[in-house]
Amino acid sequence: MTQHQSAQQDATGPILVIGRNGQLATSLQKLGGARVIRIGRPEFSLDAPEDIGPLLDRIRPSVVINAAAWTAVDLAESEEEAAGRTNRSGPEKLAAETARRHIPFLHVSTDYVFDGEKGAPYTEEDPVHPVTAYGRTKEAGERAVLAASPLSAVFRTAWVYAPHGKNFVRTMLNAGAKNPVLRVVGDQKGNPTNADDLAGVLLGVSEQMQTRPWQENWHGIFHAVGSGEGTWYDLAREALEEADRLGQKMPDLQAIQTADWPTPAKRPADSRLDTAKLARTFGLTLPDWRESTRRTVQSLMEENRNPASS
Repeated sequence: MTQHQSAQQDATGPILVIGRNGQLATSLQKLGGARVIRIGRPEFSLDAPEDIGPLLDRIRPSVVINAAAWTAVDLAESEEEAAGRTNRSGPEKLAAETARRHIPFLHVSTDYVFDGEKGAPYTEEDPVHPVTAYGRTKEAGERAVLAASPLSAVFRTAWVYAPHGKNFVRTMLNAGAKNPVLRVVGDQKGNPTNADDLAGVLLGVSEQMQTRPWQENWHGIFHAVGSGEGTWYDLAREALEEADRLGQKMPDLQAIQTADWPTPAKRPADSRLDTAKLARTFGLTLPDWRESTRRTVQSLMEENRNPASS
């Protein structure tokens, strides 16, 4: 039996998700149910990846998804070494240990590996050029994972939000409820991505890897973001207009320039991602981000009305 064939030897095993309480890990559990096992601190940390071997032997997963990362973009500017341990060294060890056990490994990355200057959606073949410490550590993690495991796939995503956890959509709803005027950056382009939608794609990929022999074209990088494009201002407007429809008064929403909202880390001006390869390889796409944003706002508004049930 070849290494690639042996990856399918225990297709009935669980899906192990690295990351306990993050948005994506929570969505993977919500959609995947009992077949998903989440691990995270204190049981496991990407800062201490030497613990992963015994965990893999105990859990015996058929697929591993790394949904954990250092995501504090601005803090990474002053803590790049620490960010690198979480975003490169930890995933590299994970990939090596899963490869040793012939387990497919799905690793989540970011649009921040690009500088945002192309002027059109990036494909997986475009050269990377991260302009932040966070982006550099994530790009290094991509290379390390793919080199460490022939049974690995990297999924770049962007602008993730969900009906749970801390995220931009929740922040906008809370701010809109308290402030008559909101100023939001309107000159950065990207693909807002609902965590539930992304989880659905990753679970769909996992199912194919569990039930089919490994395909050589699965090893590589894929872009997985919400369909359509927009700015942070567009995302805020979509969320607040839906909230207004549900009874929360619409604030005066004003678009500002990136220069009006300076941050330690420079954000890419246009980090849109092309997802044709994902559709071509796995037959999967994510829904339009506007539809998903409205659905997210409905869930958050319901939570606000019935906090005891959330």
